[in-house]
Amino acid sequence: MAMRPIDRKRRTGALAVEYALVLPVFLLFVFLLLETARAVYLWNTVQEVTRRAARAAAVTDFSCPAAMNTVRRHAIFRDSDGVLLLSGGITQDHVVIDYLWQDDTGQLQPLAAAALAADPAQNRINCMASPGGGNCIQFVRVRICSPDGCAPVPYLPMLSWLPLPGMTVPTAATVVRAESLGYRTSAKPCS
Repeated sequence: MAMRPIDRKRRTGALAVEYALVLPVFLLFVFLLLETARAVYLWNTVQEVTRRAARAAAVTDFSCPAAMNTVRRHAIFRDSDGVLLLSGGITQDHVVIDYLWQDDTGQLQPLAAAALAADPAQNRINCMASPGGGNCIQFVRVRICSPDGCAPVPYLPMLSWLPLPGMTVPTAATVVRAESLGYRTSAKPCS
C-alpha cells in the first residue's frame, strides 16, 4: 500500500494541535521560573531591608516616632508610605525594630516597654549607671514580620493560580550594637 502525502491543510491542523498541547506546559514553566526568581529576589531583599533598618536605627533617636518611621520607610527603599517593590504587600509596618540588652549569661533580651529610656540622653545615663542592666539599650534588632505579634509574613505569589505551597517570607533578623541612638550634645529631644 502506497502512502499518500498529507495535504497542507491537515499538516497545519496537526501543528496547531501540537502547539495547543505544548504551550500551556511551556507557559507554566516560564511563570514558575519567574516566580522562583521573584522569591529569590525577595529573600535577598528582606535581608538588605533589615540590615539598612538596623544600621539606621542604631544612630536614630528611638523616642522620636517621625524619625523611626523615616528609618522604616528608607529601609524598604521608599521616601513615603508604600510597599516594598515586588514584595506582595510588605510595608514599613512590617519592619519591626526591637531594643535589646545583654544579661549576665550573655543572652540578648528585649527591653520591656516600661524599662525603655525616655530619650537617648537618659539611655546614656542608664548605661553609665548599670552597663549590664535591663534598662540600658545595648543592641538593636530588626525583623520582617507582621506588626501584630511578629508572626511570619505570608509569601504572596504574583499570580494566585500558580501551584505554590504555603510559604512565608523569612524574618531576616539583623542585630547590631547600639551606637549613639540619636544622642547629640546640646540638641533638644524630639517633640
